[in-house]
Amino acid sequence: MTEAGTAAGSATTALPEPVRQRVLALAAQALGQLPATDVPAPLRRFASFAPAKRAKLSASVMGPILATDEHFRRLIAFEVRREHPELGDAIADGVPVPAAEPVEAAALAYLLRPDDWEDRVLAAAQVQPDTSAVDDQVVTRLTDQLDQARTETRQVRERLREQVSDLKSENTTLRRKLNEARQRISGLQGELEQRTIEATTADERVAAARAEVEREVRKLRARVTELEAVEHAARRTAGQEREMASTRTRLLLDTLVEAASGLRRELALPPGGELRPADTVAGVEPSAAPVGRTAPDDDPALFDELLALPQVHLIVDGYNVTKTVWPNSPLHSQRQRLVTALGALVAQRRVEVTVVFDGAELSGPVQLTPPRGVRVRFSPAGVIADEVIRQLVRAEPPGRPIVVVSSDREVAESIVQLGARALSAISLIARIARP
Repeated sequence: MTEAGTAAGSATTALPEPVRQRVLALAAQALGQLPATDVPAPLRRFASFAPAKRAKLSASVMGPILATDEHFRRLIAFEVRREHPELGDAIADGVPVPAAEPVEAAALAYLLRPDDWEDRVLAAAQVQPDTSAVDDQVVTRLTDQLDQARTETRQVRERLREQVSDLKSENTTLRRKLNEARQRISGLQGELEQRTIEATTADERVAAARAEVEREVRKLRARVTELEAVEHAARRTAGQEREMASTRTRLLLDTLVEAASGLRRELALPPGGELRPADTVAGVEPSAAPVGRTAPDDDPALFDELLALPQVHLIVDGYNVTKTVWPNSPLHSQRQRLVTALGALVAQRRVEVTVVFDGAELSGPVQLTPPRGVRVRFSPAGVIADEVIRQLVRAEPPGRPIVVVSSDREVAESIVQLGARALSAISLIARIARP
């Protein structure tokens, strides 16, 4: 330890109690202003305390450190001089300050260490205050302060009571307003929920109505389209029926005209209706044999006589004929050979020919090119060729010559009842096979 440190330690121990308490108070006040790195380790735990608490708790540690740590004392002296600039500068410069209290001046002198700091400490130790006068003055001053404090406390208490009363009244008003606001909010929420439900229901009704209208519109459009199609079909059917009626009438008239002409030629009737001179000569007239009455049904001559009838329609049961004459040939070959032979017949006799094949015999698309004048029909699904032949016979006007070629007894009997003539497949085969 240095001589200065020893002197400082002996001086510290000889400090009067008032000076020591003031030194510790100033040091504790300045301790809170120092950086943590400048605070000695034993004092760091007191640095964050309040100044009064710091001075009370750190007194036993602060005094020895101030007496032995010259660097720490100088840091404390710097902070104290900055807090008391006038008195600190005067004491540091050795200027007498008569108005200063001896204890305060001695404490600052101990920390700042001017040349006369020991004299100032000794002067403070020699001052003996008049304790009785001080006690009376202190009691009087404390009494006045107590009365003043009581008065102020009473006034503050009254003000606080008024404020509490006002706050209670305001709190009651606010609570009432809050309850009213909550009730209004609850009512508005209920109304909002009701309106939301009503809006949702209205939207659903509108959507349902819109969907119903759209369905009705689609139904009406479909109905209009259907009616238009029916109208168009009716018009087309009416036109076809008128055209078919005209065709049937024309065919019937042509048949009657040609039949009358053929009958006149066959009977050798005179062109006019007047009596000729040769008619007056008596004699026995030969009897005319009916045409086609003496030949069998499979006679080619009878077939030619029937084809010679005016406006005759020849209907051929296709597979009934082909399976009779070409049973071992493929079906497509049978069909093509038959229609080719019928084409040659049409070219010779100028007759209307329709060939009907059974559609159930088909295994795919039909590859067939009929010659000019030969009509080819396949029976639709679920319908046999025999029924199509009967439909063709029914479609012709009454009185038109119709010849059906089929060896099927049921077909022959049914078309005879409908007014047509039936021939066997052999008669057609004999005719188309003849050069």
